[in-house]
Amino acid sequence: MSLPSLSPKPKGFAKWIIVATVISATMLELIDTTIVNVALSDISGNLGATIEDASWVVTAYAIANVIVIPMTGFLASYFGRKNYYLASILIFTFSSYMCGNAGGLWELVMWRFIQGVGGGALLSTSQSILFDTFEISERPTASAIFGLGVIIGPTIGPTLGGVIVDNAHWSLIFDINIPVGIIAAFLVYNYIEKQPHEYNINRKAIKIDYIGILLLIVWVGSLQYILERGQTEDWFAAKHIVVLTIAAVAAFVLFIWWELKTDSPAVNLGVLRNRTLAITTLLTFIMGMGMYCSMFVYPVWMQRVMGFTPTLTGESLFPGAIVAAIMMPIVGKQIQRGVPPKYLITAGFFFFAIFCFWMSGASAEAGVMFFFFPLLLRGFGAAMLSVPLTNQAVSGLTPQQMPQGIAINNMLRQLGGSFGIAFMNTYVARQYSMHRLQMVNYVTPENPVAMERIEQLSGGLVAKGVNALQAHGVAMNIMDGIVTKQAYVLTYLDAFRIVGIFFICVLPLMLFVKKRNVGAAAMKEAVDHAH
Repeated sequence: MSLPSLSPKPKGFAKWIIVATVISATMLELIDTTIVNVALSDISGNLGATIEDASWVVTAYAIANVIVIPMTGFLASYFGRKNYYLASILIFTFSSYMCGNAGGLWELVMWRFIQGVGGGALLSTSQSILFDTFEISERPTASAIFGLGVIIGPTIGPTLGGVIVDNAHWSLIFDINIPVGIIAAFLVYNYIEKQPHEYNINRKAIKIDYIGILLLIVWVGSLQYILERGQTEDWFAAKHIVVLTIAAVAAFVLFIWWELKTDSPAVNLGVLRNRTLAITTLLTFIMGMGMYCSMFVYPVWMQRVMGFTPTLTGESLFPGAIVAAIMMPIVGKQIQRGVPPKYLITAGFFFFAIFCFWMSGASAEAGVMFFFFPLLLRGFGAAMLSVPLTNQAVSGLTPQQMPQGIAINNMLRQLGGSFGIAFMNTYVARQYSMHRLQMVNYVTPENPVAMERIEQLSGGLVAKGVNALQAHGVAMNIMDGIVTKQAYVLTYLDAFRIVGIFFICVLPLMLFVKKRNVGAAAMKEAVDHAH
């Protein structure tokens, strides 16, 4: 049986220009989710704001991002995918320029929100364009290429931010987006073709789901605010967090009901009736939680316990990122050869669990090489999770369903990361308080070991010329620092351990992942596309 003829795919130079364009756009979006974190102190100092207010620079971007991502399928259909993608890159680039030239904190926050609106399209639309660029049987390869941006972007963000903060003005964090954005816009305009239906879009015939969009903004915006600011605001002790929680739950329930009821939903939740996509989005959410949790704990450990600079911390992540980059195309080829995705996903979660348990055995005296091999394992795990999950998300969808499926899958990964970081923020704060309290209780006059240690410190200071009274006070401060550091050590080891347990606990979900034959999927999708 011969396949129906399909619209031709770009070949040679044009194909790889498109690949480079969409990957650079994806990395721009993901780098900007993490690059600002290390610059908050500089931003707050330079703009005369508190660090709590400066954190809105991160929160505003995240809220805008996660609101827009699920709507990218609808917006691409309404404006045309190429037009929407090009406009989003230009919005992202212009707002980056305005962020770098902001004269006050709230002006910066406003432009960061607009930057997040532009950036929201870059992830899902890039993935959709990338998949359309490759033949259906090459989708695993496309998944591997997209996975490079997904893994490398957040990895180099803090490193790049650290280098800039250490050597230049914080505004360069935003200004470096400008040349990349201009080049990406030029390449999109010249090399990415419109889809056939984009030439004849009848916008008057497209019904805009205003109610669905409003409910989406309320529930996702409220939820993202709660996750970003919950620990800082002391969670439900703050009245506005309680109000936003009620609003998020109510809007979420109404959103689900309305989107399944209306004829023209802003977010087509009907695609989740596809069992493969439904299971994949759940696993993607879990992957987002676990990956962001582990990457939240590791940099803080290296800087707070090991004394690394942000730059050195980021550089220590490079070997694992290189392993992930090498492994992703290999994993993609294995999927094309028929290796069941569930085996690769299981291996990915298992490698992540080993990484976490290995890290939970670290000490404050561990050398740099102690972290080298577990980070390599993390790279293996990232490749074995990202590629098959990205490929599985679209493997059972028709071309018409694919933009919505991709958007929902990407939103769940982002929300998973937000849930993971919010949980880890709270867990670390509470574990630290517990460990510190336990250790302080041992530093008493009744404890001869503690008293002997303080006397040793005092004696050493007296020998250096400090008078006895001052020496005792300094010794107590040194002891407090030792207690603080050890409390953080125990806290972060607990954090790695609980993330490892989490990865082990989700392994039974692999029973619900079914194998899809690439050839059969390609046949079915080709026929659907032709019809």
